[in-house]
Amino acid sequence: MTATVETFRAFRVFEENGAIQGRIVDAALDELTTGDVLIKASYSSVNYKDALAATGASRILRRFPLVAGIDVSGTVVSSGDARFAVGDEVLVTGYDLGVANDGGYAEYVRVPADWVVRVPPGLTLFDVMAIGTAGFTAALSIAELEHNGLSATEGPVIVTGATGGVGSIAIQIFSGRGYTVTALTGKDHEREFLKSLGASQVLSRKGLQMGSKPLEKSMWAGAVDTVGGDTLAWLTRTMLYRGAIASSGLAGGTDLKTTVLPFILRGVKLLGIDSAMCPMAIRRHMWDCLAAGFRPLKLREIVQEITLDDLPRAFATLLEGRARGRFVVRLS
Repeated sequence: MTATVETFRAFRVFEENGAIQGRIVDAALDELTTGDVLIKASYSSVNYKDALAATGASRILRRFPLVAGIDVSGTVVSSGDARFAVGDEVLVTGYDLGVANDGGYAEYVRVPADWVVRVPPGLTLFDVMAIGTAGFTAALSIAELEHNGLSATEGPVIVTGATGGVGSIAIQIFSGRGYTVTALTGKDHEREFLKSLGASQVLSRKGLQMGSKPLEKSMWAGAVDTVGGDTLAWLTRTMLYRGAIASSGLAGGTDLKTTVLPFILRGVKLLGIDSAMCPMAIRRHMWDCLAAGFRPLKLREIVQEITLDDLPRAFATLLEGRARGRFVVRLS
């Protein structure tokens, strides 16, 4: 089926004269990194990590040149592993995809079979990329919070970076599971958008009084934080007794300036969330959840569909903090 493929389009990142930059090239199958499964790609997505990697804003890529893109969905066209057959609809997120292995911004992608997940019934190839790494991270965050005792009856929850990929999907999942959700955003003009996703209250980051005491007024039973920095420190000081925070982002900085008092006096739990190296058993389970009880019901409302040619604009939008929801990249 692939023998007639001579070249295909790919967004490849180069390091040239000390600068990192990407461009669309004509690629060939024999140029791709090795793997057991060859996928004819249908969709990819754009995450904050993709923008950092493809522009050189952060040193993420471990080899050059490399096809970028940490997500992909498509159809298997050849497989050296019995678990996958020609015609299977599959997805890959995380691991070394788009970091050390040629990634999802190409019409063909080759990966190790151990990275591949079948698209669960009820989700399409488009849906799983509208969710992508961002939505998968949101689902992992909420599952980990619930594993640590959070439920809709424990009190209100808050989502920071609310208009971004993780935030916009976390709001939908929380709302669908009966939680009272507050969205925290720096984009005051997106208030109605966030309410349409399920937020009952929208707080402006610009006018937020974070205080300076080791413990502030207790407000949140749970939090999904994509920002880090001062925002995460404020969350530790404002959680309810035995509240939990799922931390997955650093858009607001990597430093965390807090004290031990929230942890030893209120029993606050700080949970680190990593989606890239999530074990396969948990990964498959979470994708099944995303097709059922964790399913975001307003994916179409948060997605902007683009092509490979539009990637530079999408990267700039993310890095400048202007993103709303998700960019899905149509590849075929």
